[in-house]
Amino acid sequence: MGYAHDYATAIMHRGRVPMEPVDFVPDWADRPRKAKFHPGAETLPLPKPAPGPSTRAARGFSLPLLSGMLQDSYGLTGRRLGVQANTDLAALPHYPQANWSRGTASGGGLYPVAVHWAAGPGGPLTPGVYHYAPHQHGLRRLLTGDVTGDVRDALGADAPTDASGASQYLVLSVKYWQNSFKYNSFSFHAVSMDVGTVLQTWRLWARAHGLQIDPVLWFDEERLARLLGVDHREEGVFAVVPLMWEGSRPAASPGPGAPALPTAAPATVRHRDSERSRRVLAFETLDRIHGATLGRAADRPAPGALDAAAAAHPARGTDPLPLPAAAAAPVGVPAALRARRSSFGRFDASRPVGAEQLAAVLADCAATAVGSEAERPDGPRLTSLYVFVNHVEGIAPGGYAYDPAARTLRLVVPGPPGPFLQRSYFLSNYNLEQAGAVVVPTVRTTAVLDAVGDRGYRLVGAAIGAVAQTFYTTAAAHGLGAGVALGFDTVSHIEELGLTGTDEAPLLIMLLGHERPQPADFRHEIARS
Repeated sequence: MGYAHDYATAIMHRGRVPMEPVDFVPDWADRPRKAKFHPGAETLPLPKPAPGPSTRAARGFSLPLLSGMLQDSYGLTGRRLGVQANTDLAALPHYPQANWSRGTASGGGLYPVAVHWAAGPGGPLTPGVYHYAPHQHGLRRLLTGDVTGDVRDALGADAPTDASGASQYLVLSVKYWQNSFKYNSFSFHAVSMDVGTVLQTWRLWARAHGLQIDPVLWFDEERLARLLGVDHREEGVFAVVPLMWEGSRPAASPGPGAPALPTAAPATVRHRDSERSRRVLAFETLDRIHGATLGRAADRPAPGALDAAAAAHPARGTDPLPLPAAAAAPVGVPAALRARRSSFGRFDASRPVGAEQLAAVLADCAATAVGSEAERPDGPRLTSLYVFVNHVEGIAPGGYAYDPAARTLRLVVPGPPGPFLQRSYFLSNYNLEQAGAVVVPTVRTTAVLDAVGDRGYRLVGAAIGAVAQTFYTTAAAHGLGAGVALGFDTVSHIEELGLTGTDEAPLLIMLLGHERPQPADFRHEIARS
């Protein structure tokens, strides 16, 4: 049993047994930059994003389509100046502490995921390695030359066909200090979910345009870290996303008996990230879990290995309550991503959520998967969903288990859950009783780790992050407020939902409801027009 089991246990009990360092206080004055900075690197502006989805599926990615996907996921789409209950409210009017809206959610609003494009032949740019600069919505050229062969080698000989035959790759990495300066040992748990929110935003966005995103999570991580010019002990490479490019042909691979090519020196980027912080701290727990989950292509699980770790338990509870047909979303994915935000204390219990709206959110969340090579497309999902109902039309308050196959709610805990929810929540930025419903996704974390090894902890985080991103996007599409929080007592939720003795672990809570009408806000789109 690897260290990831110990880390998962510490995460689950951190509400009662604080993780080291207990007395840690972030040094906000010496915080890292909010995105990577590569001095001397040329920044190429991305073109205007392609128009919204059409009835005809795209034949592959183009530069305008990629520009749109990056803009709607990690690009800055507006400034957050609405009056709300989060602790950063007083700092928001000051430009150095400005908070920018993005389509993708991120724990603590830190956005530590770095997106790199390994561009090969057949694409619109000179082959090389580019870093997406979200604040400029541009690409920084870090290296000139085709290194897609290095990426394919890092993926390994048994990589999925779509990955090994691609000529364009997006590579997702996380410089831990961009998150750990605030969250220390908890950081790894948070950034694993952040990777999942990015991947799910891309999957939703691509699907709306008739395209597909299938990330690869098992590969030679140290080799890719060297290519990106980062220390593999300080920055984790979490995912590689092959892109099907418009008009491109699959990359050729040497046939049987082909002579071996001369071994070239390992490629690495010319421009490196420059750290702003004068003092960068290391955390033993973070170092250990990163080392335990370090990727190796040879450890890639066999197809179907996760089936036994999926949400295998039959839906708990009694008295199945059929849900109405899910409401159709009034707006599409790109518009929903632009509208997405955290509600932070703005929920209004006087306006109950429609049962058909709740049905839509639950159905979309239950259908969510990371789509990695470790999961079968038609295989069972890793997550289960529970719902604490406060104010939903036609549904009595209580705690329920969601049965996605039957589209029913099964009663687990009768009675209003508001006092329990607020009592088990650590922070003061939400009144949970005011939310229409609180959705709790669970994963059989230990079963996943037993099935695929310690690297599976990254998949667990990505799976929960993907569900959270779907939750936000579907809520925004239906005009509902939403919020996702990690600051809750996991053990209390296990006890309340009757999960004691099982291996199901609640990893976050997701709040859904109407917001108060006409909240105080700043119309940034008017100011800049």
